[in-house]
Amino acid sequence: MRMRNKPWATPELNACPFFVRGPERMAGKWQDWFSQKQPIHLELGCGKGWYIAGLAPKNPNINYLGVDLKDIVLAPAKRIVEAAFAEIGQPVDNVGLTAYNVEQICNILRPEDGVERICINFCNPWPRAKHNKRRLTHPRRLNDYKQFLKPGGELWFKTDDDGLFSDTLAYVKESGFALLSQTMDLHKSPDFFEQDAPTEHEKMFTEQGIPIKALIARWEPPVE
Repeated sequence: MRMRNKPWATPELNACPFFVRGPERMAGKWQDWFSQKQPIHLELGCGKGWYIAGLAPKNPNINYLGVDLKDIVLAPAKRIVEAAFAEIGQPVDNVGLTAYNVEQICNILRPEDGVERICINFCNPWPRAKHNKRRLTHPRRLNDYKQFLKPGGELWFKTDDDGLFSDTLAYVKESGFALLSQTMDLHKSPDFFEQDAPTEHEKMFTEQGIPIKALIARWEPPVE
């Protein structure tokens, strides 16, 4: 679906204190950029920010970094995050947003950045076999994430797509992640995630009666 142009998006993001332009320069330095050094939870393809906006105000002991490709997506995310913090009367101090191609995420993160969780919510399923390698849960992507995810760090994944979920279960095993838990209907397992927030797509699919699939996997490097 084509997104409408938003002439205000880039100027508003450039003036936003929690938006980072040119994130390559931040590789290995994210802990210094946030107001407090604490665990980072990374959302790949954060869209309009509903997931981070639902979690960050409630978890001041965690830094949230949301990455998506275009300003026209991230500018609404900036406003939604601001509104969530305004509701509790607090400034936005544990959220970072940046525009970057998530397929090249290793260019902007290093092990010293302290990423303890990667969240992937309703990514493009790329159903055609020749496009499968573009999936954010494909083994080549999971192997990329190992370059900066802390040992013991987790992957949290949600999708509406049965084929993508089934394949991701295999991808996790193939890539050496340990599958901790899975569910074929997240909303019938309300305690599946220790903390969660619905995304825009999640609300839409739920209203359509489509069950939400989810998994949690952990990366533990092999002992040499």
